[in-house]
Amino acid sequence: MQNTSYFWTVFLVFIGLLWMGEAQECGRPQMLNRIVGDSSASEGAWPWQVDIQNGQGHVCGGNVIKENWILSAAHCFPNPNDISSYIIYVGWQQMQGWNPDETSHSIRRVVVPLGYTNSQLGQDIALVELASSVVWTEHIQPVSLPTASAEFSSDMRCMITGWGDIRDWVTLQGVGPLQELQVPIIDSKTCQDMFLKNPTENIDIRYDMMCAGFQEGGKDSCQGDSGGPLVCQVSDGSWVQAGIGSFGFGCDKPNRPGVYAKVSSFANYIQSHVGVQQKSGSSHNWADRVMVRAAQLIEKLIAITITAATIMSS
Repeated sequence: MQNTSYFWTVFLVFIGLLWMGEAQECGRPQMLNRIVGDSSASEGAWPWQVDIQNGQGHVCGGNVIKENWILSAAHCFPNPNDISSYIIYVGWQQMQGWNPDETSHSIRRVVVPLGYTNSQLGQDIALVELASSVVWTEHIQPVSLPTASAEFSSDMRCMITGWGDIRDWVTLQGVGPLQELQVPIIDSKTCQDMFLKNPTENIDIRYDMMCAGFQEGGKDSCQGDSGGPLVCQVSDGSWVQAGIGSFGFGCDKPNRPGVYAKVSSFANYIQSHVGVQQKSGSSHNWADRVMVRAAQLIEKLIAITITAATIMSS
């Protein structure tokens, strides 16, 4: 009986690895204990997430997109030529606790669009070149980036992650675990209409911006989540970064969703500086939904089988 269980465990793990691809394939976390919710993320669930700090502590989030490149927001680097105090922490799960897979990296250079002046005027993207390359592990993986034509429709539920405040000016408590939240994409016109309900805020949702969140408020990104990812799972089961945390007005307020730099608008810009694998967004037909669901079920089946085999052999 134990030999049979062992055979099926090995078989399912092998099939799962074929499904998820090689360790360096973008957008596919290798850890199987992912739980999607609106609180602390499971260990290894979002292996591209990085923490950006300067001499005063946490500044912004970001994502690994290549061995020596991080994607973040331009406003996280007010002076891109003054980067000596910045440190990038990769493989982090806890802001204050022990992170056994942690590596730290200084910055070689920061590349921002020449026309960038203010996050509310768009072009809020930063390409951060590391002074030393990261090493791929289960806890350190690159996120996938979208093609220029990729679209993320308003019926998609995507994920935001970060170590920002849990409410207005209320910081993470204890060890400060990485937080995750599922939010819906909001189409640009609806988002613009929401901001028009607040006439004191003259916000123009531009072509290189996108919105995500809840019209009624209650759940949102917050201070300290800037530069971090808005990722969506597409038809092949991988996670593609749709947006970069850019700006908002307070946290979880009605008609004030989070505004993100639209990564697809910068696809050619990123490609010209970095050169990375890009993926199209999900068309969200029934076949796409089946493929995503199948990927999730395979991950769960592998995890359950491994757990059962472990219990039987103990």
